[in-house]
Amino acid sequence: MCYNPPMLNRPLSISSRLSVINRAAAAQFLTVRSGLLICALFLLAGLFQAGDYGLGPSELPQRRIGAANLDYILGNAQALETLRRPDRYYGAVFELPLLLAERALGLEDYYSIHRLRLFLTHLFFIIGAFFCYRLACRLFNNRLIALLALLIFLLHPRIYAHSFFNSKDAPFLSMFIIALYLLERAFRRDTMAAFVLLGIAVGLLTNLRIMGIGLLAAVLAMRGLDFLYAGTGPERKRILLTAGLFIMAAGLTLYLVTPYAWLHPVDYLTANLNLTVDHPHIKLQLFQGALIPSDRLPPHYAATWFGITTPPLLLLLGGLGAAVVVARGIGRPGALFRNTRIRFGGLLLACFLLPPLAAALLGSNQYEGWRHFYFLYAPFCLLAALGGAWLLAGLVRQRRGPAAAYGLAGLGLGLILLPIAQLYPLQYGYFNFLADRAAPERLRTQYDPDYLRLAYLEGLEYLRERHPGETLTVRTRVRYSDLLPTERLRPPDPGRRADYELVHLQEGQQPDWVFNAAYRFRLYNNTLLVARPLDSSRMTPAAIAAYQEIYNQAVDGEPIIRADYKVYRHGQRLTFVKENCPPESPDAWFSVKPFPPEPELRPPNVLTAGYHFPEGFSNHRVQLGSLCLAVIQLPAAVRGDIILSQRHPGQAGTIVAWEELYSLEPPGMRERLARWQQEQPSAGSEAFTVFLDRDAAGGYRLLYAKSDCAQGEDAIPITLHIYPVNRADLPERHRDAGFDNRDFSLGQYGGRPGGECLAAYPLPDYPIVALYTGQAGVWETNLYPPADPEFLRATYAALSDIQPAANSDFDLYIQDNRLIYLRETCAAADTTAGFFLHILPADVAVLPQERQAAGFANLDFAFGRWGGSFDGKCLAAIPLPDYPIKEIRTGQFQAGRGEVWAAELVIDP
Repeated sequence: MCYNPPMLNRPLSISSRLSVINRAAAAQFLTVRSGLLICALFLLAGLFQAGDYGLGPSELPQRRIGAANLDYILGNAQALETLRRPDRYYGAVFELPLLLAERALGLEDYYSIHRLRLFLTHLFFIIGAFFCYRLACRLFNNRLIALLALLIFLLHPRIYAHSFFNSKDAPFLSMFIIALYLLERAFRRDTMAAFVLLGIAVGLLTNLRIMGIGLLAAVLAMRGLDFLYAGTGPERKRILLTAGLFIMAAGLTLYLVTPYAWLHPVDYLTANLNLTVDHPHIKLQLFQGALIPSDRLPPHYAATWFGITTPPLLLLLGGLGAAVVVARGIGRPGALFRNTRIRFGGLLLACFLLPPLAAALLGSNQYEGWRHFYFLYAPFCLLAALGGAWLLAGLVRQRRGPAAAYGLAGLGLGLILLPIAQLYPLQYGYFNFLADRAAPERLRTQYDPDYLRLAYLEGLEYLRERHPGETLTVRTRVRYSDLLPTERLRPPDPGRRADYELVHLQEGQQPDWVFNAAYRFRLYNNTLLVARPLDSSRMTPAAIAAYQEIYNQAVDGEPIIRADYKVYRHGQRLTFVKENCPPESPDAWFSVKPFPPEPELRPPNVLTAGYHFPEGFSNHRVQLGSLCLAVIQLPAAVRGDIILSQRHPGQAGTIVAWEELYSLEPPGMRERLARWQQEQPSAGSEAFTVFLDRDAAGGYRLLYAKSDCAQGEDAIPITLHIYPVNRADLPERHRDAGFDNRDFSLGQYGGRPGGECLAAYPLPDYPIVALYTGQAGVWETNLYPPADPEFLRATYAALSDIQPAANSDFDLYIQDNRLIYLRETCAAADTTAGFFLHILPADVAVLPQERQAAGFANLDFAFGRWGGSFDGKCLAAIPLPDYPIKEIRTGQFQAGRGEVWAAELVIDP
């Protein structure tokens, strides 16, 4: 129980006594119910704030997951099959109440549904905050410290904003603190009912995210310690009984609330755990100034994000709390193994440290800051409250300490509340002073302040205020039309031009200053969003003059591409121009993709238009009277080939008007493809020619090419199996199969320039022994990465003092239990024919059963499997079996022609 101040007790008159009793009763009520009152005030504020947050990226996918699960429960046996495979593993225990609430209220317009979802998500966050308060009361037996824990839980700027629009991570945080409260209650009461209730909570927690299974392991570990230290047989039996009931309650709850587990319980658990460790969704993340794929981020990624986005005072208190827990553990190590508050402090510290440490050690795919670890904020709040309790206790012991303690506490909470008020409703973009903000625009070159893209709603409200009474057509990349209760803002129809384009400035871009006189929304001198006019009637004179200057520079030369739009090149600037552009022409946008794709390229850092998206750079056109033009400034790092295209919206989706391949530095890809296609013709009219190509960094990529490629053919899925030299290099989910399966469409990694399908797929950096690729039922091919030239040269040098064991079209050597094929003067045609290799053992019994009748081991191979070319020579080195060999017969063969050459080697016994 929390400590309460005593009632006053001295002789008074009846009237005075009643007055004191009333005041004391009110004070006692406020003291006892203070946590509940604070939660109620925050909930009331949330009721009015719910509509001020935009559409989170997970809202619509999460709602679809909930709807599919609800339809399955109501009898639609195929409902779960409509989800993408990873989405089937996500729990819907929080989404189902949201869906039932919207249906019970009869809501149909998404604006009302969105507000309801945000409010209910925030309501559950407030419930979690109250349980944090209750748990702190139990741990510290001090209502003031419990209120501190409550306010810390509520006032983290980023988490407070996420508590509205994030129906994945915020509910998991709330359920985690509820489970921690029930865990403390279960070990304190040590009853069967308490452990059953804890099991139900852990089952619900694991449904929300499979990481909840870690708390199940923690409970069993703590119960195991209780068993070791239990004295009598009956006491040990009770421990085993409560542990068994806990496991049954957790497993049964998880099973009952997870419809996909009804069908595939084992697949649900294994695939869900694999998703947590190795999620297939890989995103480029701007981290400390570099664009890094999310599966290659440094181990300190999540810890760094936590450090730069948490108020510094909370970091200080949390560090103090962790130090107190460690000091107590060192001072009383035996207490860590018993059911005491010290052990619970150790549990909080373990809950906070172990998950990100495990993710770092396993190399888990992480992205979008530390939102996947928001649940760690639950134990962190209690550690910070413990640090605050230690600090306040030290101050109170000093002279005038109580006043100073309360003053510092109030000042600290005010400093935490200030950014929430200042940034509202963009608190999710909060960074503290530990982030690099030394120079203007510096932060955005290091991190992405608005990776969630929620500022679009604020931008739309800004445009509505800026143009009162007008109906605007606005283009964005985020669905927003259903979130605004107004008819004056709408997305563009296929045949209607947009008045504005909302551009999210990200990953190091500078603001396009000529298009806006002022910016409405800024964080740390970083513009989150630019409302860019697409029509001269809404542009400033400075913007029109800037575009006119760009146009004059562009047309002072010959176009590099003549299509519906002419494309002019001026250095690294590409200008798309159409001089007689009717106002009623459909809207258009243009893109430039580096080919082969270079995901590590930094986006443009220029003042002209053009912004970055994962596959390249794009921009919508602007219209100046009858002149239409779009400008894309490429970064200096883009040096090779590029694919340019013009697209516009149609009734059935995006229509590609034209695509062309252009080389910034000839000779380019066209010339290389022509040479490769002469040396390696495709397998047939329906097949692609596939080449292995080395990039500038020395890595390999697969190039796919087909000359006559029909519309839509680039969307046909490609299968790619990558066989590593060492299976340990594979993601865990692929190790049993022995290869890495990469299915993709060519359009993701290339395009269809000039009617020719081209794509380039980057290969992983681990050693590869073979590749299989193709399209189901159409074509297939096997490829082998060439041997390292330095390895070939070293092998060749070692042959200088050795006589060949046989001579033919290739000289044959036996060295270090390898059969080496060497041709001093070699053309590509000399290695295209297949190689046969037959090994006759000294004892036929060493052969597999199916080969004993033939009497030899058949090790036929393609030259590229074991060899390569260097300095005009060809060399391949084949490892021989370990058993004694009597004879080797080898050579080359071609289909329809038979043996090209053959040689026999008799091995001395």
